[in-house]
Amino acid sequence: MMLVRRLLEQAAATPGAVALVAGDGAELTYGDLRQKVLAVRHALVASGMEPGDGVLFSVRPSPEALVLALGVVAAQGVVVFADPGAGPEMFTARLRLARPKWSAAESLLYMGSRLGPVRAYARRRGLLLPNLGDLEVEGGGRLRHIYVGRWLPGVPRGALSYARSTRGTAPEPLDLGDPDAPAAVIFTSGTTENPRAVVHTQASLSAALDLFRERLPLDPGDIVHTDQLMLGLPTLISGACWSMPPLSASPADFARLLKERRATHTFCVPIHLAEILDIDPELPGALRYVLLGAAPAPPAILRRALSATAPSAKVLSVYAMTEILPVAIASAQEKLAHTRSGADGDLLGEPLVRTRTAADGELHLSGPNLCRGYLGAPPLDELPTGDLARLDGAGRLVLTGRKKDMLIRGDFNLYPGLYEPAIAALDGVTEAAIVGLRDPETGDEQVVLAVVGDAEPGRLRDRLPKVIDHDALPDRIVVLPELPRSGRARKLDRDRLRELVRGAAS
Repeated sequence: MMLVRRLLEQAAATPGAVALVAGDGAELTYGDLRQKVLAVRHALVASGMEPGDGVLFSVRPSPEALVLALGVVAAQGVVVFADPGAGPEMFTARLRLARPKWSAAESLLYMGSRLGPVRAYARRRGLLLPNLGDLEVEGGGRLRHIYVGRWLPGVPRGALSYARSTRGTAPEPLDLGDPDAPAAVIFTSGTTENPRAVVHTQASLSAALDLFRERLPLDPGDIVHTDQLMLGLPTLISGACWSMPPLSASPADFARLLKERRATHTFCVPIHLAEILDIDPELPGALRYVLLGAAPAPPAILRRALSATAPSAKVLSVYAMTEILPVAIASAQEKLAHTRSGADGDLLGEPLVRTRTAADGELHLSGPNLCRGYLGAPPLDELPTGDLARLDGAGRLVLTGRKKDMLIRGDFNLYPGLYEPAIAALDGVTEAAIVGLRDPETGDEQVVLAVVGDAEPGRLRDRLPKVIDHDALPDRIVVLPELPRSGRARKLDRDRLRELVRGAAS
């Protein structure tokens, strides 16, 4: 199934409808979106882009980024999502693996990465920018460049202007390529010696969008407020309106635009939703769906979300991985009922893909939305997730831990994810996380429970035996003002948490 073709067909069917509202309020109709994507595609092909050419993509979420990425895929290129702020060693390692032939970046970034005074200023702010203008193609020669924004000093000579490209001719494409060919590359983890990048095709992304639409109904007239591409794309394919928040929108700005634009759907990282509700404990009445993802949703945040929404609204928590998304979606009511029942683990919901549990409990996944594989590695037929899971009596997935997070206490293997939801559901506890501090002499681990909230450690210790196994009881309990998090997804940073609790008083 062709992702770009589906979007172009939807745009042709409703050319006058608003497809996207930018962070500054500027609107883009479906007709304009279609014309710009096809014009960019034509300009890239006319400039020499060939099928399979990788495009190092350094454009922040915006209408321009969306049009340019779709234009690249329509030209049968591959969008290689880059992070210029990853540091020079990691950036170079990723570049060596991806071997792009093009670079697309904002003109401000080109200026900042090439002009000495600007590079020095960025370095003082802790940002080591690569010199994008001097990057070379594997085997020799310079990368071709596309810049977004007005021309600035530092933009490479001969670079293609995004703005001029969108004003050019926009012929109908005869061929949009093989749906199973690479369309997007997303770096996820790894080291400078062995970076890892997920490769998705138009077919795998299209299958993912359909799964989202099955659980998150979208119709013309709906308004989806998010900066997440994987929720914005199904919005556009459905003929609804994608409302983009401004770059680095504060919780106050996000909440204000939810109300002003009368959003019907939104996506939040759980901790981001908590910050929004700190500002306004009631979400707008027009909001019918709140989707939480990218990190586990603690019971306290689920309860706050339910009390903040209209009775008819749905609060859903999505379990997904970059390699295969979505995997399962559960309602807040389901998750809270699971925790209240005393059952272990974190309820993920009925699986949307094929699942298999290995002998050690590791969850393996497969389906049409599975990525093609990792860049430079053989194709994947099945994904070993690193998550430990089981199916409950209703056929729903329950996450019981992470293989790599396992703590060793004598002959007992302790999986934090098995117990953290039950602890976080206790009165006075907002969030909970368990980490181990290894004893270098014995190899055993001191188990430390870190909590956020107003629970008193002594009283909390008295209540823990009623909700978790005796062998999982912590050696120490530490109360923190917040749990350390990292990345855009605000995931729990367990390494940093270990540092915080190492010397903290109980």
